[in-house]
Amino acid sequence: MDTKQLLKGKAAVITGAAGAIGREIALLMAVHGASVVVNDLGSSVGGEGRDTGPAHEVVEQIRSRGGEAVASTDSVSDWSGAQQIIATAIEAFGRLDIVMNIAGILRDRIFHNMTVEDWDAVLKVNLYGSFFVSRAAAPHFRKQESGVFVHMTSSSGLIGNIGQANYGAAKAGVVALSKSIALDMAKFKVRSNCISPAAFSRMTETISGQTSAEQAAYVAERKAKTRPEQVAPMAVFLASDAAADINGQIIGVRGNELYLYNQIRPMRSLHRGEGWTVDSLSQQLVKAWKPSFVPLERNRDVFAWEPL
Repeated sequence: MDTKQLLKGKAAVITGAAGAIGREIALLMAVHGASVVVNDLGSSVGGEGRDTGPAHEVVEQIRSRGGEAVASTDSVSDWSGAQQIIATAIEAFGRLDIVMNIAGILRDRIFHNMTVEDWDAVLKVNLYGSFFVSRAAAPHFRKQESGVFVHMTSSSGLIGNIGQANYGAAKAGVVALSKSIALDMAKFKVRSNCISPAAFSRMTETISGQTSAEQAAYVAERKAKTRPEQVAPMAVFLASDAAADINGQIIGVRGNELYLYNQIRPMRSLHRGEGWTVDSLSQQLVKAWKPSFVPLERNRDVFAWEPL
């Protein structure tokens, strides 16, 4: 198989394609033969503002290297915008084969200070946006009996982080969305998977309790070890026919390390023939299950080692 032609003849929609990870994925997909809709509002990390320039810049990068691309600056956060994003691919390329849901924003707040606006804005882009774009593409995939969805989740949703209730909830929801798509559309030969990337970009976790100098040193080291371009090969691979046997999975990319995440399943059980009372639960449950309770950890507790 000529790996340089893995995506030859395929058309892709990539949301958030002017951001660090999205841009690298768009560029690499074009290298591998895909025609690309570069979708990006050009907003800030928090979702404010709008700048059509970044999407067009990525398009020009692709075209300057001999690839085919068009820009889209429609919003993923509303249904009509998502419909137009998909229509752009059909109009420009006559088909659609790949949807990459990368668009996302952050509005970090400690939970007791989080506003309804902070919650709504992050859910609207990260979770609703993934649903809207995927749902807009689904009829096309169903009709042609082929298609691939790749969604970006986060360890903030899979494990947890401080000050990210909105972002974590959205990214955990993306996992459930992807799994449901995989189950519902497998009979149409459509696949759906998630990537959990660790790469320093605009959406970078701040490290509480560190001085400015310590923070700068930490960020510099992580930037060198977890780069956006290290995520792109996995995205291209999952979008290709080479990954035909991968569906409904969550794959982590952290520098040069890859992870296959487990998914929630029962791990302990208790049975009492006569049923449970508050007293019997008080006497037995904690004693039986405490050794198996999942610790209250955040991302940096689980990934305690430096990227390799």
